[in-house]
Amino acid sequence: MRCGILQVGRIMALFGRKKTTVSLDIGSGLVKVAVVDHAKADPELTKVVVTPLLADAIVEGEIMDPGIVSEAITATLQAAGVTTKDVVTAVGGRDVIIKKIQIERVKEQQARELMRWEAEQHVPFDMESVELDFQILDPEGDDPEMSVLLVAAKRDLVEAKVRVLAEAGVNATVVDVDAFALHNAFERSYPDAMTGVVALVNIGHEVTNVNILDNGVPILTRDITVGTRRFREDLQRDRGLGPDDAAALIQGYDRSPDLDAVIEGRGEEIAVGVERAVAFLTSSSRTAGQLRGVYICGGGARIPGLAEALGARLQLTVELANPLAALAVRDGALDGLVTDEIAPLLMLPVGLALRRSA
Repeated sequence: MRCGILQVGRIMALFGRKKTTVSLDIGSGLVKVAVVDHAKADPELTKVVVTPLLADAIVEGEIMDPGIVSEAITATLQAAGVTTKDVVTAVGGRDVIIKKIQIERVKEQQARELMRWEAEQHVPFDMESVELDFQILDPEGDDPEMSVLLVAAKRDLVEAKVRVLAEAGVNATVVDVDAFALHNAFERSYPDAMTGVVALVNIGHEVTNVNILDNGVPILTRDITVGTRRFREDLQRDRGLGPDDAAALIQGYDRSPDLDAVIEGRGEEIAVGVERAVAFLTSSSRTAGQLRGVYICGGGARIPGLAEALGARLQLTVELANPLAALAVRDGALDGLVTDEIAPLLMLPVGLALRRSA
């Protein structure tokens, strides 16, 4: 499946021909760059660099200090040895809407003409302020209606991302959607998860993204305001740990009573978020079924005991997703990084880099 791509100023429907794609993932705690070489039949990851961001440079997805973020972008690209100024990046959060809809079966050009009117019925934004794209999910079907994945992103969100990149001297050739980038890497590593209803849960620094896939199509995304920062703050406030000790527990390998106590509360929030997303999908879709699997990624996915706690709460196997599981990795691509520690953080940047840039 090829999901739509938002490109600044217009919709980009086809892949370009560049042999190397540089992705730039700007999170609230880290800036990540992944470089993928598309010259051979199978893509190859050639370089990954991760740079910490100063605290509060980005809060709840909003860039509070563009200068600090711009400096981090420049440093990360330089460390990766990137000479091109063209990158692929993404937007997400509450200002991005993904919705599966049914419309009368028409040709793609007619669907494009109809989509703005359809979007007015389904998107709670002013149509003059958004970028729209769509993907016909069953183009060869015979039914009088067809399934369409509609995507809308507030133009201000896209333009803000482009501005901070421009400050760093970087050109965003493609601004994708977080959920689709995650899907790209996930699909490559876990083809067996492309049937039925599956949740891909990206646990970040401030926010957890719940992405629901129905037969391999990312049709629903929800954000929960729980991330590794909340786990760390709980350890400090409720368990009396210092900042360094709290961070060590979250980033370590061993479970502890203090961490288990925090996981019980925060894990419940994440589990409820997954359940609510699935319940909403089931009530509003004719195709969704019972959730059959949960995969977690992001910096919080490695918190010792979290996967087990979520599995017990959801009564499902919760698996740590690895975007490198089926991807060729060049020698030296992960220099200075511990593969097991960094892999869960790379689902989004790898998914972006798997696209051929224009």
